Amino acid sequence: MEVLIMSRPVAYNINHKPLEKDISMVDMPDGYKGEGFFATSLDKVVGLARKNSIWPLPFATSCCGIEFMATMASHYDLARFGSERVGFSPRQCDLLMVMGTIAKKMGPVVKQVYLQMAEPRWVIAVGACASSGGIFDTYSVLQGIDQVVPVDVYVPGCPPRPEAILDGFIRIQDLVGKEGIRRRNGNRYKELLESYGIQ
Repeated sequence: MEVLIMSRPVAYNINHKPLEKDISMVDMPDGYKGEGFFATSLDKVVGLARKNSIWPLPFATSCCGIEFMATMASHYDLARFGSERVGFSPRQCDLLMVMGTIAKKMGPVVKQVYLQMAEPRWVIAVGACASSGGIFDTYSVLQGIDQVVPVDVYVPGCPPRPEAILDGFIRIQDLVGKEGIRRRNGNRYKELLESYGIQ
């Protein structure tokens, strides 16, 4: 008795595509290297460590939160960028990701969550609603979270695709990596916080 086994071709392994570019590791900071040593500034080492170990705090209120879920899932995998741990306690996170419509009643809550985060902290406004109120130009919707907390990166879209969220996250990583250790003690940063009523 003969058994005929037919296998169905799978789309992703029919045509093997070679990598166009070599996959490289994290870029090395500028410095001096010799045989058996490497010297650089403390700012660059701390920036390299910070930018590759960001702990995001998602503050999702509507449809942008669903796009963030897709960004965290296996297809886009935000964990590739050193953000494996998504925290829901502001005291353990350093990146506030506000996604969705923020009503004016929620403004003080967003600010309270921001204040509970330890320094250094960064903020991404994901989507049109968090960035500018979106299509909800009404008395009850906050026209951008930058009215209550300082924002570092705006991600446009209604809702933005996961690629846009990843691009915003990479821009945050660039900011974090280039930020000096003493920037938070500077007068400009203190003036920025005072303009939001934060001491």
